[in-house]
Amino acid sequence: MPAHMLQEISSSYTTTTTITAPPSGSLQNGREKQKTVPLYLEEDIRPEMKEDIHDPSYQDEEGPPPKLEYVWRNIILMALLHLGGLYGIILVPSCKLYTWLFGIMYYVISALGITAGAHRLWSHRTYKARLPLRLFLIIANTMAFQNDVYEWARDHRAHHKFSETHADPHNSRRGFFFSHVGWLLVRKHPAVKEKGGKLDMSDLKAEKLVMFQRRYYKPAILLMCFILPTFVPWYYWSEAFVNSLCVSTFLRYTLVLNATWLVNSAAHLYGYRPYDKNIESRENILVSLGAVGEGFHNYHHAFPYDYSASEYRWHINFTTFFIDCMAALGLAYDRKKVSKAAVLARIKRTGDGSHKSS
Repeated sequence: MPAHMLQEISSSYTTTTTITAPPSGSLQNGREKQKTVPLYLEEDIRPEMKEDIHDPSYQDEEGPPPKLEYVWRNIILMALLHLGGLYGIILVPSCKLYTWLFGIMYYVISALGITAGAHRLWSHRTYKARLPLRLFLIIANTMAFQNDVYEWARDHRAHHKFSETHADPHNSRRGFFFSHVGWLLVRKHPAVKEKGGKLDMSDLKAEKLVMFQRRYYKPAILLMCFILPTFVPWYYWSEAFVNSLCVSTFLRYTLVLNATWLVNSAAHLYGYRPYDKNIESRENILVSLGAVGEGFHNYHHAFPYDYSASEYRWHINFTTFFIDCMAALGLAYDRKKVSKAAVLARIKRTGDGSHKSS
């Protein structure tokens, strides 16, 4: 590796940007005065990214909702996938140990492709990643098969900006089933198309790796999500083909999907709201266990620019641990972290009283 690259990595891998509570008056020691603004409008720490900040001014238009249009192809395929996953549960005891380990490894890697990749890196820009890490995450994201990074990030930014409205792709006010999986089984609400189409996605359009994945997404997911996890156990340690297909592929994929969907459903309906009682997202430990750290959802919606998506960093948060390990290797840097003072200020102002410091 060239010397200048080594110097760049060694000087930046521990970089963390901290968001502090805005001062109420002039700063000491002659520093210039800053404006006091609500914490959810604090964008100085990440001036290049504003599309995931909640817009409280947006309200649903009055009138009856449009008629649901079912996407029968998605309904049939999702039903078949879950039937295959259920059959995979029956086959688990007959699988070889290597197949179990391979399935768990594939689950974790593909989950990181969503959490550390599509979510915290590309949707929210909460940290920066060097090319080797971006390559790993784009491959892991393809293994997960939850739409390409560009589409995933666009829907997720709309979810934050227009949360709990018809412009939110998986609006939890339409019920658990809709926010969990139903939103994928019907045509998008016109407001989702309208508002999502107006979001600034220029940062992702300018990223060649993201656009490359989008261009070749269909053949890539066939290979990475279905063919490879079925082929490897069957070929390398003579696992029964039906076990490889139903356990390593169908069951593993079904579990990854539902773990991610629970962030949209359960973590918006069940749990505490210690950081902001005025929003629907909740702190849900069980969701965090399955989604490798994404269950601290009230915190995340209060501070979408925090790379940890949690106040507590490594606590039930494997994704943060992974990002910190990548930072130690020089592959991740400029991790944005909300200061304790800013968190406590938000808790005092809008929390529901359930925070342990309250």
